[in-house]
Amino acid sequence: MPLFSNKPGDPAPAWEPQAAATRLAQTAGAAPTGVFTSDLSVSEYVLLGEAGFEPLGFVVGSSIYHIGLQVGRWGQNQELQVLTQAMYNARELAMVRMQGEADQVGADGIVGVQLRMQSYVWGQEVLEFIATGTAVRALGQAGAGTGGAHRAPDGRAFTSDLSAQDFFRLLAAGSVPVAFVLGTCVYHIAHQSAMQSLRQAGQNQEMVIFTQGIYDARELALSRMQAEATQAKASGIVGVNVAVNNHVWGEHATEFLATGTAIRRLGEEHRLPETSPKPTFTLGLDS
Repeated sequence: MPLFSNKPGDPAPAWEPQAAATRLAQTAGAAPTGVFTSDLSVSEYVLLGEAGFEPLGFVVGSSIYHIGLQVGRWGQNQELQVLTQAMYNARELAMVRMQGEADQVGADGIVGVQLRMQSYVWGQEVLEFIATGTAVRALGQAGAGTGGAHRAPDGRAFTSDLSAQDFFRLLAAGSVPVAFVLGTCVYHIAHQSAMQSLRQAGQNQEMVIFTQGIYDARELALSRMQAEATQAKASGIVGVNVAVNNHVWGEHATEFLATGTAIRRLGEEHRLPETSPKPTFTLGLDS
């Protein structure tokens, strides 16, 4: 379990959005005559059907969060734990709300998850954290469903940032997503003194204090992501990415964000049959 993420059983947020209730009540997952919505391309929609899933609705979670300040000793490498905790909490609120929408439509999973941030001119000291994706349901034999076999071990819908193509390949290999996992670390890299800068002028040499700081920050983010996968009872993580951003803090703080999709093996009875169409690879020749 990452150092800063909320633990199961923690009190629910004091406010939960109700604005989407009317929209979700009219989607394919909630009403027999409802229509599905999704951010899937036509090709992804077709491939999702070939994988034995149907889209139910486009689901969203959002949190507008004020990121606090932290005072530190800028002459040494250090994690800025107040900022790390804020980044965890804001993202978790967005993810939990997105999953709540998926629960309302009876989804088995959410594919194509995107987790991003944006700012507004009317709130320069706040950031909006947005989680989006397409809620899907496993069709099973004759469209009767799979009894939740594709859901995460905790019984809730899985989350995944894999494309529809990679999702198909994963199912064809006998595995299924468990959760979109992340680890973050907001870190301050020590400033150099004027004397240190003068000594290094015109010389080729490794900046050890910088290298050490970057290593420490990246390892904290990766280890926290891995801990989330362990807690979700996954067997591995695919599609790992480590992003580095300064956001609104300028030179004093940098966020290292590790993300990926945790996966597990499926039972033999729920794997794609050998007769399922295999995805093909196309190499573009555009310059």
